[in-house]
Amino acid sequence: MTRNDLNPVLRDDVALDVAIGVLETSSVARGIEVADAVLKEAQVELLFATPVHPGKYVMLYTGSVQDVRASTARGAGLAGGDLVDQLVIPQIHAQVVPMIKRTGRINGTLDALGVVETNTVASAIASADAALKTATIDLVDIRLANGLGGKSFYVLTGEVSDVKSSVAAGAKVAQERGLLAREVVIPSPHRDLVRHL
Repeated sequence: MTRNDLNPVLRDDVALDVAIGVLETSSVARGIEVADAVLKEAQVELLFATPVHPGKYVMLYTGSVQDVRASTARGAGLAGGDLVDQLVIPQIHAQVVPMIKRTGRINGTLDALGVVETNTVASAIASADAALKTATIDLVDIRLANGLGGKSFYVLTGEVSDVKSSVAAGAKVAQERGLLAREVVIPSPHRDLVRHL
């Protein structure tokens, strides 16, 4: 997959007027109610909406910056005290949405891998966006909460120096939110490891 295949409206790997929104609630029932309100508030596409361990509910959605902001404001207001985390990223990096939809793939061997693990979905998305905007790297995978005890992580690849700087930038964003679990850089990953990514 080439960068130009990801979105027809790109400028330096940034999707123009495309945003992503994330809301996470401490209640599954309230989360479902909030997801409904988010969809009814503005024209957004729901990418991910599901209960996650331990009894939380997470939703991710995309659309125009204005629509995502409006839906997030409505959802956060409705969530009230059940709101755990929220996020709006305007001009999201063009690789993030396709990877969440699982439309990305690995081609060839990898020079280096970087992994950033966070404690919430929103912190993983914000961290991945910052990492992708730091250097010339590619997003290999992003896993959001399910089966991870509520944690999330993403995997990057590129030249070792680019992966190091991107992982540092992404880790810094998660650390500033107090939600960084761990980050690693693996130069020259073994080919058997790459087959399992």
